[in-house]
Amino acid sequence: MEGKVLLEKGLKELNIEADDEQVRKLEMFKDLMLDWNEKINLTAITDSDEVYIKHFLDSATCLSTGYIKDSDSIIDVGTGAGFPGVPIKILRESIDITLLDSLNKRIKYLEDVVAKVNLKSVTLLHSRAEDAGLSKQHREKYDVALARAVASMNVLCEYCLPFVKAGGYFICQKGPSYKEELEAANKAIEILGGRLKEVKPYKLPYSDITHYIIIIEKMKATPTKYPRKAGKPSSDPIV
Repeated sequence: MEGKVLLEKGLKELNIEADDEQVRKLEMFKDLMLDWNEKINLTAITDSDEVYIKHFLDSATCLSTGYIKDSDSIIDVGTGAGFPGVPIKILRESIDITLLDSLNKRIKYLEDVVAKVNLKSVTLLHSRAEDAGLSKQHREKYDVALARAVASMNVLCEYCLPFVKAGGYFICQKGPSYKEELEAANKAIEILGGRLKEVKPYKLPYSDITHYIIIIEKMKATPTKYPRKAGKPSSDPIV
């Protein structure tokens, strides 16, 4: 099956509408990522169809949850090569998105993507999550925080929940070991002002991969002592 058709059919399976222009932008993003991947390490997945399935359709499952609304303000924490944030922005143009990464070379790559794919209302933030989560500009300013498997769940909660307003959501993508991670994160979720809303499984179209999306609702403000200073959440997680 031609890659473009696979992408269009896969999105349809996930109940996501995409017009020709959005599909064209996704293809352009894929080409830019693979070009940059020869200069800086962005992804081990370089086959086009695999990129569509494991990066693009996987990112799109966040939209399938129904928790991302038009015009939401969203932060993608530890975006790396731009996942899940860039495909979500292309598929839901009305959102404002901030892509946060601690590596400046990845921010430079994302600047190129944003310019060439002509994406509007995108902020690129070169920072550690712990530092940005303490700044007035970003703390409790977002409707949704996103993260894709960048750390264990209790660590991710300390990175991400401080960004989310009360009433908003932290949407976290995980693999099959999510149950153990969630159990270990119970205390962190509660301390940081969240509660588990639900876990949604998604079988990625054209694959035998099942991923899980954990939805954590922000119930109240995160205590001011969190996030702790850079490095502390990962070296000494809340347990």
